[in-house]
Amino acid sequence: MTHVTTAGVTLASIDEMEPIHGGLARRARATLGVSAWGMQVLTLPPNWDGYPDHNHDAEAFDPNQEEVYIPLEGSGTLVAGDETFELAVGTMIRVGPEQHRRIIPGPEGIRFVALGGRPGAFDAPSWTELGALPPGAE
Repeated sequence: MTHVTTAGVTLASIDEMEPIHGGLARRARATLGVSAWGMQVLTLPPNWDGYPDHNHDAEAFDPNQEEVYIPLEGSGTLVAGDETFELAVGTMIRVGPEQHRRIIPGPEGIRFVALGGRPGAFDAPSWTELGALPPGAE
């Protein structure tokens, strides 16, 4: 499927998005035309140890970003300091800008969406807060 853009909608196949880093990452944000947050799709091979330990603090090449990882296929482990967290389909994990992190793919590898944005840059509607009433429910 080639990516298709119509009035306000862009549809694209992940495997047809522009690859970088030898195909480990796909330029999802640019392909879809997203301008409000960063977004890539990463596909890491089984038991690969090349994912860098990094953060997104003020000194990083892409500074001041918190990230959310959303596994699509496979599994892996997020190493954050001295703690580890399992990454599995059906889960999401947020990592703050200062926190060093590294992802270690499991025995079948892992494909995940990485979302990034600057903390506080989004003006969240009140109905999206935990425990808030949904729109129209008063």
